[in-house]
Amino acid sequence: MKQSRNTSAFPSRLSMVAVACQLVCLSAYAQTTPPAETNEPTDPNRVTITGKKVGMGLMVQEIAPKARSTITAEELAKQRPTGNAYEALELMPAVNSYNYDATGLFGGGLTLRGFNSDQIGATINGVPVNDSGSFSVFPQEFVDQENTCTQFVTQGSTDVDSPQIGATGGNFGITTCDPSKTKNIRLMQTVGGLNLSKTYVRYDTGMLDERSRFFISVSHAQADKWKGAGGANRDHVDMGFRIDFDRFNSINGTILYNKAINQNISTFNLADLAKNGYYYDYSTQFIGHVAPTPGKAGNDPVQANADTYYQLTKNPFQNVIASAVGKFRLGEDTDLKVTPYFWYGFGTGGVQQRLQTEAAFLNQSTGKLTGAVDLNGDGDTLDKVIVANSSVTRTNRPGITASLTHTFGNHQILAGFWAERAVHEQFGPMVAVDANGNSNDVWLREGRILRPDGSPFQSRDWKTISTAYQFFAQDTISMMDDKLSINIGLRAPTMKRDFTNNANEGSAVSYNIKKTYSEILPQLGARYQIDYNNSVFASLAKNMKVPPNFVYATTGNVVVTNGVATMPVDVKAETSYNLDLGYRLQSEKLTGQFTVYSVDFRDRQATAYDPVTNLSSLTSVGKVKTRGFEVELGNTPVNGWSFYSSLGYAKSEIQDNLIVSKTATLPTAGKEMTLTPTWKAGLSAQYETGAWYTRLKAKYTGKQWATMTNDELVPAYTVVGFDAGYQFPNTTYLKKPTIRLSVSNLLNEEYRNPSSFNVTNALAYGTAAGKSVFYYLGAPRYASVTFSTDF
Repeated sequence: MKQSRNTSAFPSRLSMVAVACQLVCLSAYAQTTPPAETNEPTDPNRVTITGKKVGMGLMVQEIAPKARSTITAEELAKQRPTGNAYEALELMPAVNSYNYDATGLFGGGLTLRGFNSDQIGATINGVPVNDSGSFSVFPQEFVDQENTCTQFVTQGSTDVDSPQIGATGGNFGITTCDPSKTKNIRLMQTVGGLNLSKTYVRYDTGMLDERSRFFISVSHAQADKWKGAGGANRDHVDMGFRIDFDRFNSINGTILYNKAINQNISTFNLADLAKNGYYYDYSTQFIGHVAPTPGKAGNDPVQANADTYYQLTKNPFQNVIASAVGKFRLGEDTDLKVTPYFWYGFGTGGVQQRLQTEAAFLNQSTGKLTGAVDLNGDGDTLDKVIVANSSVTRTNRPGITASLTHTFGNHQILAGFWAERAVHEQFGPMVAVDANGNSNDVWLREGRILRPDGSPFQSRDWKTISTAYQFFAQDTISMMDDKLSINIGLRAPTMKRDFTNNANEGSAVSYNIKKTYSEILPQLGARYQIDYNNSVFASLAKNMKVPPNFVYATTGNVVVTNGVATMPVDVKAETSYNLDLGYRLQSEKLTGQFTVYSVDFRDRQATAYDPVTNLSSLTSVGKVKTRGFEVELGNTPVNGWSFYSSLGYAKSEIQDNLIVSKTATLPTAGKEMTLTPTWKAGLSAQYETGAWYTRLKAKYTGKQWATMTNDELVPAYTVVGFDAGYQFPNTTYLKKPTIRLSVSNLLNEEYRNPSSFNVTNALAYGTAAGKSVFYYLGAPRYASVTFSTDF
């Protein structure tokens, strides 16, 4: 693989100096408070999307007594409309995010202060959207970016009322825009390289009566992969309503529907990249079936992952997130908030190409893989045949959060509960592949291959019922004429896992495992307002994450001996203690935040994902400590110029060596945790005048380790982007017609990010063999243009 231009020290210093200069230059300002952000959509009559906001929408003035960062619709409007939630957060100091491609349609990865994405709680309008089994997050599925009003991140302390049972590293949330009070139709069309096209239409009814309004939007997006054949195809519908009975009582709700069929973008290790180059991907030629040989074994060719046919790498998925938020005034000082929700998902994961032995089907009467099926129609069961098979997941997940807020004297009491019951079914069906390499059904629903007894083949057959509930309470005490605010909070989450493995071709023994996890999680926060513009804050919180459901499988931590399933090594819930100390400057011209933090882990879990089998494994690395600091600084426009800059430093340390077998211990004590860049910096500089704007932004990601033994290093890299926009004058029929240009990876940087958080070692240590690190590669320079108008 071609080496990144940032592997030398010079670009690293250049990036750091650029941010440092901006921080110094901005410190020339100060005084007053801008208007509060709302969930109203952008005013169609506003001249530009930027306005006079702090940091161009990359910051708001926070009051929480803990580290918190927020971006608004103003920033999101400048980003490529196909982008996802991870990409939107990329300039924040604590966030290490990347996309698998430039459009954002294929997803991406994220860590926050060294926490992996499955250790961070994610919500949309208060609904938890982490996978109920593994806690994974799929940012490309959630919501059209055009309908998002804010995204926030709490870097250490999970909000006390957040509906999370798998968040040791804080949480991030998305809030969609309310329906507009004025009737409006918005049309947006995006085109770009790689046959990118996204069409988006939104209709707002305006006020239907004195209190009701509604919106619906539909979009279609598609793009080719940046390397190899194949692409992404996404259809999305968002709709919402709001009813304001008066200024204290309201109900608003949303339904978010997504259907997508994406093809995998391949990952390779360094040896593969050195051999095949940066743009290598899955094969564009199906290797084919061998000619049938009746009465004689005839095996289809065995293929390595790199030779998998691209048409057998599709991942179709559809999901619905439905929720409502009711706010009711019960008394002069008492308010009730209720959020019921339902989450449904169905789809596949992993590469579908599989070489199946005809004589290796489950015989359910004997519990052995002795059943035989003629897959290629040659009259015998002696062959191995290429079929389509992968993980299929179906989730039904209803839940509710309810809370009461009561104010008396200088106290504001928040108390409530969260409850949900997620039924998470995971199958492994199989369908035939024709002579051209096309599966019978990409969703693996129709034409399933059956066993001799008529039941469907299953490479796995799991059902996990996760019943979660949480009680929470918080007292916010205002003192010293509101200059001092103290939060004392408590969360008490419980999760009951009921895991059933039905006998299948991957694990021929049926068994059931039930586990219950509960914890008391205290929180303490304080904020002191020094004067009108300056404040300090502190936060200390305990968080937890229960083990993912795959630890109860034979591919995880379960061992089957003489037909009996046991867990020789039980996996404890992961806990963390997060301490933030910070300072905020919030004036008319300048907003800044400086935070130092400390994170102490107990029984830290680290997960690995195999993109071919779509299976994960779990490792406990014991205690891990992370220390660091973060800086954010942004200004309101001055003579057309506005800036945002961020800088983050993190130093993690694994406390113990890792025992991997009876005869091997890995030297991890004193080493840094994976995917935790030491330095992270962001810079955005924008100039706006009249009806146009232009912006240059840069993200620097420092070196990070790909393995826990720190024997494979990921080089630092800098990615530069460019945005510009022009708003034409209104016409008789068109309001606010605007054209925008987005260019990502302007300098065509080549870089890489590990696909797994949990590779222990790349080199051999005694009897512990080395493991391969697989990488997602950075997409090359890419440009797109968006035209939008209101009617």
